[in-house]
Amino acid sequence: MSDVTSDIKECLNELGTQPVLFIGSGLSKRYFDAPNWIELLERLQKECPYIPHEVGYYLQDGVSLEEVGSEYTNYYRKWAWENKDRFPNELFDASIPKSSYIKFMIASILDSITPDSIDSVQSEHHRTEIELLQEIQPHAIITTNYDLFIENVFTDYQSIIGQRILKPDTMSIGEIFKIHGSTSEFKDLVFNKEDYEIFLKKKKYLSAKLLTFFAEHPLVFIGYSANDKNIQRILSDIDEIISTDGDLIPNIYFLEYNKNITENDIPPREKVLFINNKEVRIKYIETKNFDWVYEAFSANKAWDNVHPKLLRALLARTYKLVRSDIPRRSVEVDFDIIEKAVSDEQSLPKLYGVAMLDDPSQLNLQYPYNLTQIGQQLGYSNWHSANRLIESIQRNKGINIKETDNKYHILIKTGKTEMHKYSKHTLELLDAVDKGEEYKLEL
Repeated sequence: MSDVTSDIKECLNELGTQPVLFIGSGLSKRYFDAPNWIELLERLQKECPYIPHEVGYYLQDGVSLEEVGSEYTNYYRKWAWENKDRFPNELFDASIPKSSYIKFMIASILDSITPDSIDSVQSEHHRTEIELLQEIQPHAIITTNYDLFIENVFTDYQSIIGQRILKPDTMSIGEIFKIHGSTSEFKDLVFNKEDYEIFLKKKKYLSAKLLTFFAEHPLVFIGYSANDKNIQRILSDIDEIISTDGDLIPNIYFLEYNKNITENDIPPREKVLFINNKEVRIKYIETKNFDWVYEAFSANKAWDNVHPKLLRALLARTYKLVRSDIPRRSVEVDFDIIEKAVSDEQSLPKLYGVAMLDDPSQLNLQYPYNLTQIGQQLGYSNWHSANRLIESIQRNKGINIKETDNKYHILIKTGKTEMHKYSKHTLELLDAVDKGEEYKLEL
């Protein structure tokens, strides 16, 4: 626990950003015994008298869960048209997709068991865990869950459902991306084979849009099995774009529940997944209690007593203000203007209409990089490779340049938030270390 907590703190400090949570059905099962996919299909089979076989009958024949969903979809349509009193009248319009009947039942089942607040969660220990989960204040949440539990936990976050994720006005902060749909819009749930075929066609676009999260934030998978093929598809896309070549992806954590783990066990710290004949290595946390993990990820939160709604509004106004075309045309963000504003003493205050209390522009000029940017400048894909070079210096010279403020490094603290920043001297130093050249420290 101590080692994992230290590793999480280092990752948060180096990236200087809030975590992004990727939440699966295991989290809902943990806190209110929601069904997993097979259990949901079993419940759907029991509700509909027209379905002749249990889920296991189809699985014995090698039928996928999506295909079972398609089979059940047809039976539900037949049942609904012959028992119209069981379903809303609007579902019998000719324009309504035939999958709407089974998806209405899915929404009914999940809505009936989903707690409407933390206080409705039965276990006191679980309520405490959820409060610690809230304390993480994630930058964003991505989920394949249909239910509304996450919305009831993170009440100030905005839900972005289904294909609306691909619109350009998303990806700010305080958003819940429901990539498989939501019970609040049940007709568009990604459930059966036909739904997944459409989803997979657009998955690459979704992965590309989410890549900014993966590259710049700690990413925590909660409530998934490492064998979940949906997660493996996402990780495959990440690995393909980042090109880790089998290296450990330093900012991706996989949190998995193990009810049998004891204080004497030493669980593995990494998980190796074989996806498309390639190794994908991610950090692995196996535990019975989630409270200490949530607490570790909340230790460096970026703000206190600030609502995500307010931050989204500020960001939206910023995007509208900094643009290079007339309002009728597409809004474009001019990052050159932003970079110049950050480097200039007067420009940034003018951009936001506020006054600066000090002279941080010199700080930005002297220490312009985070460790991820240092790694990228050296030709690597992440901060972890650059950090290994710093560790090499410590082994050879007995000096850790990150322990003090010096010509290479400075630690910036804002409230509870800590951010490591690095100078151009760091880039020159680590380049020499990487090439095996002689170097001298000048602290």
